[in-house]
Amino acid sequence: MKKMKVSAITTAVLLTLAAQAVNAATIPVTNDVSVSTTWTADNEYNLQKQIYVNNGATLTIEAGTVIRGNGFVSGIGAGSLAVTRGSKIYVNGTANRPVIMTSTNDDMVTWRPVCNEWGNLTIMGKALISASVKGRSAYNNNTATPTGLNTAQMEGLTSAVTNDPNVFYGGNDDNDSSGEIHYLSLRYGGLVLAIGNELNGLSMGGIGRGTKVDHVEVMNNVDDGIETWGGTVNYKYISVWNIGDDNFDVDQGWRGKAQFGLLVQGYAANAAQGSGVGDNIFEIDGAEETDAQPVTTCGFYNFTCVGQPISGDQGTAWRDNARIQFRNSIWMNLGEKLVALDNIDGDNTVTNGYGYNGTLTWMQTWNTSATNYSLVNAGTWTNGAFNDPKVLYTAQQTDGMLAEIKDSVFYSNQFASAYTIADQVGVRSNANNNVTATSNPIQLIQRGSAVVLTGGTMQPVTNINPCAANDALTSVATAPNDGFYTPVQYRGAFSASNNWLKGWTAAYAYGMTDTSMNTTNVPVSTIQVVSSNGTASVFFQTTAGQLYTVEESTDLKNWSPVGVVNGDGSIKSVSDLVDTSKRKNYYRTIVQ
Repeated sequence: MKKMKVSAITTAVLLTLAAQAVNAATIPVTNDVSVSTTWTADNEYNLQKQIYVNNGATLTIEAGTVIRGNGFVSGIGAGSLAVTRGSKIYVNGTANRPVIMTSTNDDMVTWRPVCNEWGNLTIMGKALISASVKGRSAYNNNTATPTGLNTAQMEGLTSAVTNDPNVFYGGNDDNDSSGEIHYLSLRYGGLVLAIGNELNGLSMGGIGRGTKVDHVEVMNNVDDGIETWGGTVNYKYISVWNIGDDNFDVDQGWRGKAQFGLLVQGYAANAAQGSGVGDNIFEIDGAEETDAQPVTTCGFYNFTCVGQPISGDQGTAWRDNARIQFRNSIWMNLGEKLVALDNIDGDNTVTNGYGYNGTLTWMQTWNTSATNYSLVNAGTWTNGAFNDPKVLYTAQQTDGMLAEIKDSVFYSNQFASAYTIADQVGVRSNANNNVTATSNPIQLIQRGSAVVLTGGTMQPVTNINPCAANDALTSVATAPNDGFYTPVQYRGAFSASNNWLKGWTAAYAYGMTDTSMNTTNVPVSTIQVVSSNGTASVFFQTTAGQLYTVEESTDLKNWSPVGVVNGDGSIKSVSDLVDTSKRKNYYRTIVQ
């Protein structure tokens, strides 16, 4: 492994975290969180069984808090945390003081090739899901039309009683909020109850767009890294490493957006592929019955996807009428295909669901405008209602085609048919502005010796500098400036000079990433709001061509993005209409 430079600031941060862990009192958690509760950084919380946040309660977790889960005990289960419908969680980590959820064996310093040491974080919400499968008893009351009444039992959770309300997700509120997650590291988790019934690192069922999620890491997990069933939740800044199945899994009509993601294939246990050894980077399912509504419709911008060149599977595995746009991304070291048309999930369809019962065929999906939305099983709706197809789909894709990979870099994908299906659907046609590169699009990647496992041969990534290089330095187009996406003009998840893994991730703590280039990601202005009419202005000097993110805080500790400014060399101001009760908020600008 490459020796990394450790600054005085870095050393101070690590010593502070270590001191917190040593001095923290251990609080056993044995009862559900049924009244609103705050977990604080001066304690360490030990989940001793499956813990639910229920009864409409809110769990708030302070920056710097460590939560550890016990391993599996027969008759008790494993330490795990689940947030039920109508309840909320607020994870208030920061870049230097993340919230860490891990096992009791994590020393916070050294990476280990293990998983399944505790449970996971599961969140269940009230947003619309598509979960109707003929002949499956769990879904017999669900319909293919979007009534808002469909529910499903969360994978990996066990009902205590018949129709246990703690384990179901789904509803009719796409704007539902289950809280907020900021700077959260999830490590060494997952739990196998049975084949196909396992805990992911982060499980998100029916989560609405009112839920804010940014800066989430999953390091080592027995099943998928992040899996999202239905809903409309959006993700920003995610890192998913060494996952036992798929890095990012989508199902049941998720209609969301994601930007800035590092997905690194690897292994978490000596086990079968899919239960300890990495499978696909993206696995994309439509609905459980593939002609059902809502249809999986998503947009991904600025992802860096690093495969396993010997035994890794697909970059993207597509099923069940899913519609996805991938743009401004990097796809490198894939073990098999960039694009694969899968048919292995057992849903009641033919030919992967594309062209099933009136839906678009596979080829049509890649050649149909994103302004086209499916009316198959749309049912009857009122204009503007939750099940109006215009409401369901227009926020996720605004231009281009329903399925596409565009403005991206492909590098060192050596499998004989790596691009066969991709070329059939025109991914590498000139109009898509993709580059099949001969030079590494990131600044550094180092791998350890090959490890022969039950599920294949892995070459683990031991050190990475994921910042942009060569063909990734400049993209043709940018993400839209729509209030969620940040319109940066590079490919992949990182600019050339800012590794946002610094400080808060296990990858950083374990010495697996180089952050020595981070010299510009500092606040250039912080002021207090003093106006009486609720309008806040932030004034700061800009540099031409530089992009700035404006963030808001109430305590100068926890920050949330509120806008983006393109620098032109002048003094800029950003106005944000705020609630009059928040007139004392703080604002700062961050160089991208």
